[in-house]
Amino acid sequence: MRILKDQNIIKALCCPICKAPMTVKVSTGASLVCGGKKTHCYDFASSGYVNLSSPVQSGGGDSKQAVKARTEFLELGYYQPVAEKLAELCERHSKEKGLLVDAGCGEGYYSCFLAEKGFSVFGADLSKFAIDAAAKRFSRKELYNGLFAASSVFELPLSDGSVDCVTNVFAPCAEDEFSRVLKKDGILAVAYAGERHLFGLKDAIYKTAHVNTERADLPERLIKIDECRVTYSIELCSNEHIMSLFAMTPYYWRTSVSDGEKLKTLNTLVTEVDIIISVYQKQ
Repeated sequence: MRILKDQNIIKALCCPICKAPMTVKVSTGASLVCGGKKTHCYDFASSGYVNLSSPVQSGGGDSKQAVKARTEFLELGYYQPVAEKLAELCERHSKEKGLLVDAGCGEGYYSCFLAEKGFSVFGADLSKFAIDAAAKRFSRKELYNGLFAASSVFELPLSDGSVDCVTNVFAPCAEDEFSRVLKKDGILAVAYAGERHLFGLKDAIYKTAHVNTERADLPERLIKIDECRVTYSIELCSNEHIMSLFAMTPYYWRTSVSDGEKLKTLNTLVTEVDIIISVYQKQ
């Protein structure tokens, strides 16, 4: 297991219980230890992630099956243009490549792209399955400038005004919490589904497919400074790829068994990728 040494991350960490600063302690293993009146200790898992969720947050998030499906699908490169555009916007609008929080980071696909660009990346997600997969992805890519923690995006274990950039990809947008941790002039990049996103997949499942509605939880107080739309078509050439895409979407849980069965007969599928990335700044 790699020991956390990135000072951008260490300096920003605070205890989820008492809010005191934390340091890395190495003995037989590795832990994060706070400097509060009553010491709280958080051990690193063998894969390198740490559980920094408060007791009321613990548990939840994506299932092991959903994480596996998303990992397998994203590894195929279908969403690489989205990751590249997200990284481009973060580089363009961040004043420096300091601490970036990937809020709702899932299995760490986008986190890796951002770390490879030179940001120190703190990935937060409630799902321990996702965080474990993210830490393993970082290890496979031999990246050292990241830490993944089980934590809610609504209660990040980070001090006020300690973060240069927050990314929020297909995850709940916690504007108040992101504003709290961002520095003055820090940025938030929110990536979400456009109206035609995965329409071909929905058309193959449902009798009547509907376009996506506008997202309801976008920031209202942060200032929007940029926005772009990433649109292209992808062709899935195996049933395995089709089922992996289906399993990583919310439709998997909202679709009847009979409708879901329709996909099992398909070996090819063409569908749209339609993703909006909006960039906001803290004044």
